[in-house]
This record gives sequence, structure tokens and C-alpha cells, in this order.
Amino acid sequence: MDKPPQIVVIDGYTLSHGDLTWNALESLGQCTVFDRSTEAEVLSRSADADIILTNKVKFSGDTINKLPQLKYIGVTATGTNVVDLSAAREHDIIVTNVPSYGTDSVAQLTIAHLLNLVQRVGHHADAVRAGRWSKAPDWCFWDTPLIELKGLTMGILGFGEIGRAVAKLADAFGMPVIATTRSSCKHPDYVQMVDVDELFRTADVLSLHCPLTPETKGLVNAERLAEMKRSAFLINTSRGQLIDEQALAEALANGEIAGAGLDVLSTEPPPVDHPLVAAPNCFITPHLAWATLSARKRLMQVLVENVAAFLAGKPQNVVN
Repeated sequence: MDKPPQIVVIDGYTLSHGDLTWNALESLGQCTVFDRSTEAEVLSRSADADIILTNKVKFSGDTINKLPQLKYIGVTATGTNVVDLSAAREHDIIVTNVPSYGTDSVAQLTIAHLLNLVQRVGHHADAVRAGRWSKAPDWCFWDTPLIELKGLTMGILGFGEIGRAVAKLADAFGMPVIATTRSSCKHPDYVQMVDVDELFRTADVLSLHCPLTPETKGLVNAERLAEMKRSAFLINTSRGQLIDEQALAEALANGEIAGAGLDVLSTEPPPVDHPLVAAPNCFITPHLAWATLSARKRLMQVLVENVAAFLAGKPQNVVN
């Protein structure tokens, strides 16, 4: 480029709440960072951009058609469903993502949900704060089942990097691990590969780590939930659309499974009347598995490297 590239970060608050700087990116061009952008603001803010960085703001084919100067879209995440990749390709716009930055953090929250389900740490801490232990006639107090993980079967649907990291942690707890995946990848000796039917029937804990595709959308439906053990737990730190949420709410209400730990929903933020928000034994965190400071630092580093590689004529992590 004859002049410094115009770089626009369209929704930077997702990545940095003020705890990370954009200095490295700013060294690569004329950089403007917007914390958030509404749909109505996207075109005006992107009009002069050579390079756009986006996390959740969508760039549809119609939007891309109206940005003739745009040469590069960097998705500050692994999933790229916010960009119309075909339209970008038609306009010779490079699209990149940031793979693998959050593997350990997502695996960590998966296990955090599991530990909450089996021991309800937050619930019992709240009970102490409310004075229930102080009023108890005994020296110890609990009012939910307390469940040991050793010997329970961890089922993993999708065996990519995150699924493998979860398997390793589950094995450390003494849990037999079963998994299913569409790829023919090698797997550790402690993991037994099974088909989807056996996974749902056998798992004491079923953790979802597969991508959202037409084949996996709504995969966890009423029929699949009915196959699970009544004592089983479901955990989803992948994509909300993998689950038929009304069916899960009904399964929880009817005691068809013992509980669920979710970090993702099909609509985010959810409406106040979302069926799972008030479902019994359902614990929802607000899509934060990826967001540890360590993971976001890795994300920032790779997105800057992606932009630098593009400017050097050697783009990396290209998805289109």
C-alpha cells in the first residue's frame, strides 16, 4: 500500500475491557477502535477501511458489496459465521480467524461447570452467607447430592483440540473417557471412541465440543435427551444451537437428566423469558469460557500477527 492502511476495529470491547492495549496493532497503520457498533453504524465506520477487525458484528454480503475499499476482514475469534465468506471471496477480500487461542480456558470452564454440578460450590457458599449453616443442628451441612467424579464416564462429542484438553482433565479425575468425532484422528489410549448413540446412552457427563454445522444444529434434541441416563449431566461450551433448548428445559423439568452447565445459548444475550434461564438444575454462564486474560492476550497477539502477515503479502490463518 502507498499509504498507511486504514484499520478499523468495529467492536473492540469484546476483546479488551481496558486491560489490553491496541499498541501493536496501531503500529501497523492508522487504527480506529470502536468499543461497540450498531448495525446502523457499521457502514459509516467501515467506509474508508482497508482492514476491518470484528468479533460479533456481522459482515453480510450486502454490507461487503458496499465497502469497495475493503481488502481484509480479521475475525477476532475462531468461528467465522459473522462473515459472508463467499461474498468476501468474490470481492477478493481475505478473511482470517484466530484458532486455538482459547483451548485451555474453554476446557477449564468445562470442568468448572462439571464441578459445580456435582458439588454445587456456589450454592453452598450462598447457604453459609444466608446463615443456614449457622442455624444447622450439625457441624456440617449440605442439601444437594455430593458426587465423586472418579469412575463416572465422561462423554465428549467432538474431539478437536478442546475436546482433547477436556479428555485429559477428565482422565486426571479418574473418569473413563469416551468420545465420538467425524474425523479419523488418533486418540490417547485412555479414550475409547464410540458412535453417537452409545455416547448418549453411556455417558454420565456429556460435554459438547463440536462445530455448528447443518448436521449438528439441534443434535441434542428430545429424542437424544431421552436416551441419556436420568443421573447424567450435559455441558455445552461450544455453540448454543447444538441444543434444542425447549427440549432441554422440558427434560430438566421432568427429571430426564440431572442437570446442565451451559456457557452458550442460541440467542445471546438471551431474552428474559428464555426457557433455560429458569430451568431447574440449569447453570448458565454468559459466554465467558474464552475470555480469560491469558486467552485474550494470545488472541491479541495472533490477530496482530495476522494483520502483519497480510500486509507483508503472506496472509496466514485464511479461512476463505
